[in-house]
Amino acid sequence: MFLEIVTPEASIFSGEVESVTVPGVVGEFQILNNHAPVVSLLQEGKVRIQGDFKIEKAYENKFSNGENGSKVLRIDSGTIEMNDNKIIILVD
Repeated sequence: MFLEIVTPEASIFSGEVESVTVPGVVGEFQILNNHAPVVSLLQEGKVRIQGDFKIEKAYENKFSNGENGSKVLRIDSGTIEMNDNKIIILVD
């Protein structure tokens, strides 16, 4: 599935991923390939991305290494939309 992460300054990630785990306002949840469409608010926490992908050098400093080769992005809040195997995360 395709993931795009957008901040007010730039699109900091764009690529194919295996899974995404996000801090929803009622708890953390994971999105996998062919997940049902969803729109949700996100709260402060970590966005975890799993898969075989590259992060642009200009934005590598925004991500940290997580477990099992995942990448982690700390956010203050945001919104996520998943539809037709495309995820867009807008973060503050």
